[in-house]
Amino acid sequence: MALNYVWIAFFLVSFVVALVKLIFFQDYQIFTTIVNSTFDMSKTGAEISLGLIGLMTFWLGIMKIGEKGGMINIFARIVGPFFAKIFPEVPRNHPALGSVLMNFSANMLGLDNAATPLGLKAMKELQELNPDKETASNAQIMFLVLNASSLVLIPTSIMAFRKAAGAVDPSDVFVPCLLATFFSTLVGLVVTCIYQKINLFQKVIMLYLGTAAVLIFGLLYYFTTLDQDQIGLVSGVVGNLLLFGIIISFITLALFRKINVFETFIEGAKEGFEIAIKIIPYLVGILVAVGVLRGSGTLDFITQGIGSIVAFFGLDTSFVPALPVAFMKPLSGSGARGLMVELMKNSGADSFASRVACVIQGSTETTFYVLAIYFGSVSIKKTRHALPAALLAEVAGVIAAIIIAYIFFK
Repeated sequence: MALNYVWIAFFLVSFVVALVKLIFFQDYQIFTTIVNSTFDMSKTGAEISLGLIGLMTFWLGIMKIGEKGGMINIFARIVGPFFAKIFPEVPRNHPALGSVLMNFSANMLGLDNAATPLGLKAMKELQELNPDKETASNAQIMFLVLNASSLVLIPTSIMAFRKAAGAVDPSDVFVPCLLATFFSTLVGLVVTCIYQKINLFQKVIMLYLGTAAVLIFGLLYYFTTLDQDQIGLVSGVVGNLLLFGIIISFITLALFRKINVFETFIEGAKEGFEIAIKIIPYLVGILVAVGVLRGSGTLDFITQGIGSIVAFFGLDTSFVPALPVAFMKPLSGSGARGLMVELMKNSGADSFASRVACVIQGSTETTFYVLAIYFGSVSIKKTRHALPAALLAEVAGVIAAIIIAYIFFK
């Protein structure tokens, strides 16, 4: 229901803002702009969904091989003790846990194209355990919130955009991005555990979180010793080597166990095609709402209002120009990326606002997009506490990004 009210609010608020611009500012093109945005975003939503068909078909085929060959179960056992605590509804060694782990791993490596189909696969498997098919289960919400908090270890694309924009040191946002996304993920986990009454201070959870923190900060230290070109090279090689190595391990183990690998691939691939087609209405719906909100100028009004409030209290307003990226990020990843690139072009890649925008871009995920396609893929209508928990993680990531940017760049 929360997503329903948010979707309605996007249209109503946009209509009111557009009326104000028409009546008081004589903007006679505002409604033309809004209507054109509905056409453009409808087309974009359909194109994204159709573009997912190939990826979904391939990766769900590979996942089916891993499932029948037994490799998914091996992955599930590795994280079994931790997942048993934060996903208590999911039986130990269930294939869904392996899919969840694969999705998290792809996200951390910045492999978005692989992460989405793996995430949709995980959501479908969690739905099989869901007693109420129209209401999100605790496990689905936990998975979605952690997915939306976007723990990305290496923000390669952001560094590439900074390099293209002429930044002196494109990798100077690497450490701030990692710290900000770590905080957003931690807040997402804590908030969801509070909602679901999960005790975070259990020994198993603390051990896994502590180990993860050591690994993350160890990796962080290693990458601080590399220059920009080395970071891009190492992250690209390691990420894609691990990804293709997983594919090979799936196929090899299935072959060893005398599974008909190709037929198994085709079986899973058919599921991928069906899911990709099914999410089109959900994706088009959320993207059109985002387009209307942006086309009406609502985001610009909000930014200007916050800037005035910050200035009124005598605080530094250097970060305000980056706020449109923060507002757009939960709505549209490509929209936020476009605003980030536009800011770097207009104010310089090494301006404080541009750096803040880059850290914000690397700290969180497109919450509404994730909710729309993941819940839409399994026809969930009642999202319960998924949206507030995900948005709290998003807000924590943005606040952390701004504070960390001040620490590093001011």
